[in-house]
Amino acid sequence: MKKHIIKKGIGLAMAVMPLLGQAQEKKNVLFIAVDDLKPVLGCYGAEQMKTPNIDQLAKQGVVFMNNHCQQAVCAPSRASLLTGVRPDSTRVWDLKTKIRDKNPDILTLPQYFKNQGYTTTGVGKIYDRRSVDAKHDKHSWSEEFAFSGDEKYKNTELGEEVLGHYQSAETKEKVAFYTAEGKKKNKKRGALNKYVMKHIKPSSECVDVPDNAYTDGVLALSAIDRLERLSKDEKPFFLAVGFKKPHLPFVAPKKYWDLYDRNELPLAAYQKFSKNGPKIAYHKSGEIQSYSDIPKLKSFSDIGPDLLPEEKQRELIHGYYASVSYMDAQVGKVLQALDSLGLRENTIIVLWGDHGWHLGDHGLWCKHSNFEQATRSPLIFSAPEAQNGTKVNAPSEFVDIFPTLCELSGIEEPEHLAGTSLVPLLSGEKKSVKKYSVSQFRRGKAMGYAFRTERYRYVLWMGENFRTTQAFNKDLIVGEELYDYQKDELETRNLIGNKEYKKVYEQMKATSVDFFQAQFKR
Repeated sequence: MKKHIIKKGIGLAMAVMPLLGQAQEKKNVLFIAVDDLKPVLGCYGAEQMKTPNIDQLAKQGVVFMNNHCQQAVCAPSRASLLTGVRPDSTRVWDLKTKIRDKNPDILTLPQYFKNQGYTTTGVGKIYDRRSVDAKHDKHSWSEEFAFSGDEKYKNTELGEEVLGHYQSAETKEKVAFYTAEGKKKNKKRGALNKYVMKHIKPSSECVDVPDNAYTDGVLALSAIDRLERLSKDEKPFFLAVGFKKPHLPFVAPKKYWDLYDRNELPLAAYQKFSKNGPKIAYHKSGEIQSYSDIPKLKSFSDIGPDLLPEEKQRELIHGYYASVSYMDAQVGKVLQALDSLGLRENTIIVLWGDHGWHLGDHGLWCKHSNFEQATRSPLIFSAPEAQNGTKVNAPSEFVDIFPTLCELSGIEEPEHLAGTSLVPLLSGEKKSVKKYSVSQFRRGKAMGYAFRTERYRYVLWMGENFRTTQAFNKDLIVGEELYDYQKDELETRNLIGNKEYKKVYEQMKATSVDFFQAQFKR
């Protein structure tokens, strides 16, 4: 790395005074994103999950145990994290809005580091492609971004993954068959893809193939390639690596499936609606129902959701675990390369999953809610300032990553950021830097805002397309939820109206109103 040497001294004073400045190096940043990763990792207490590489990273850094995303869906979560402002500021609440269509001059995290003299580059899924330009946001990168990794690392013997995911010979044959059938019916490209996936789009795949048969294996090799090149450069680097598993479909080489006994993996302990919970809090697991081997779930009844058969639940949970272990192995390859190149000591590492994931709790699958399983997300920092092997239970959220990386890198923080630097928690200087984190999710014309403290979650559902850019209006409230995670970690009871929690409810509601008013004034 290029050394910036500060020299100070005049005449003979140089002979008797120590140098006031020494050789200084800007710290590199290794920015690891993981798609749909909930905190079922060994370092988060999931004893059955086999994630030795991420667990080792946790021992060399700080694990944020009560971290939450801003919105539990890929594009809005990533848009918020990468700009350091909340979804109501980015105005990205869905999977089709382009960040810069709404905010042409918005400043992104990698863009800011590029402006500070860093080489910014990356591979894989960092932004959701549906929310940025074709180059994965050209303003952010010093060189062209490689969303699918480098061609030279793809497994040429197996060929391309059909439908972007599958290597099974049986699936490839069926895709070819239905593609031919669709062409006979004169279906155009978009309609043809839908026709094929209606007939063959499995939710999981277990095939005995090498790691680079699938995209994440290619991404790991591509990231290592960039590390080797960046290690020879004089400029500091910001390398973003976005792994795509465990996002559906759950495809991973067979050796990762073999790590687990399907019948010993835990099913969700509570698969009902919360008692007294508003129906607006739930969804029909539409994402997973788009897969051809998933039984169609019926509409919600008054007492709860329709459930997937236990056999299918176990297959999906097994697939999720296998996919997480596969991804963990790829993370390990990148970290090993960082060490072998002698870059670890001068590199800040942050690993995060863009949101949580329902694995059958409340009868839900995927994300798309304000419940704990959807908003709670992994966040691990490893940096020279960090007290290694510590865990933080205080609230944190993804908007805190931007200011934290600025402080760790010695870069002045932009004034407009919504988050708070977590450095005092990394160093052990403080036990907490905020009282709560805020997540949100939209249902039609209603937006639910979730406020998570160390113990409680309060969710306020606001109707009529309310956003925090408007003045708060209590007449727009269409639903409320309150959960006590010290006594009810499964969210079995909505405590709104419970006399025992009247004071807690009043405090949490006042907190939400204060937040709304502060956001409106920004």
